[in-house]
Amino acid sequence: MTRRFGDVVALDGVSLSAAPGEVVAVVGASGSGKSTLLELVCGLQAPDAGSVHAGRAVLMPQRDLLLPWLDARDNAALPLRLAGTPKDAARARAHDLLVRLGLEGFERARTWQLSGGMRQRVAVARTLLAGAPILCLDEPFGALDAITRADAQTWLAETLAHEPRTVLLVTHDVEEAALLADRIVVLSPRPGRVVATVPVDFPRPRSATDPQVVAVRAQAMEALRTNR
Repeated sequence: MTRRFGDVVALDGVSLSAAPGEVVAVVGASGSGKSTLLELVCGLQAPDAGSVHAGRAVLMPQRDLLLPWLDARDNAALPLRLAGTPKDAARARAHDLLVRLGLEGFERARTWQLSGGMRQRVAVARTLLAGAPILCLDEPFGALDAITRADAQTWLAETLAHEPRTVLLVTHDVEEAALLADRIVVLSPRPGRVVATVPVDFPRPRSATDPQVVAVRAQAMEALRTNR
C-alpha cells in the first residue's frame, strides 16, 4: 500500500503480513511512516493505493491518554463500558487484569497518583479490554526511563503469553524489538519501504545479553544503517 500527504509520500508500496498471535515489530527512522502504518491498519486512515485486510484492530498511541477524572480501574474499563457492559462487570474485569499487571492496590488511584510505568500498564489493560484481536502499539514505552522500560517489556511479554493477540509494535528501540517480537520489519527513511525482515525465531523469555538477541539486534541495526 501507498500513503501520500500532498506531495509527501509517507509509505511507498509497503507490503507485510502478520499471522494470528504473531508479534511483528516495525522499526525505522523518524518520519519513515511507522505511525501512519498503524493508523492504516486500524482504519483511521485509508491508503492512496493498495489495500489493507485486517480484523478489528485497536491503537495504543504513544501517550497513554488516561482520563484524569477516572481512577485506574475505570480508565481500564472504559472500552467495556462504551460497549455496553454493566458497570460492576466492567470494573470486575478491569480489576482482575490490573492485578495481573502488578497494580493490585492501585485500582482506585487517580492518574496523577501513578508513576509513568503504572500509567502505561493501565493503558495496556484498557487496550486489551477493548477486545480487538489485533493490537497496534505505537512506541508504548518510549517515554519511560531505562529501568522502568525494561520492567514494562517483561510484563508486556508475560501479558501476551496469557492473552495472545496479533501485535504490530512500532518502536525506535531495536533491542526492544528483539526481546518482544517474532519478526522485525525494517522500514527505510521516507518514503517508507520494507527493506529487511529479520526473523526472531527463538523462545521467550529473552534477555538483552542473550547472544541470539544480540545477533538479531545487530542484523536489524545493519539494515537500518545500510538503508539510511
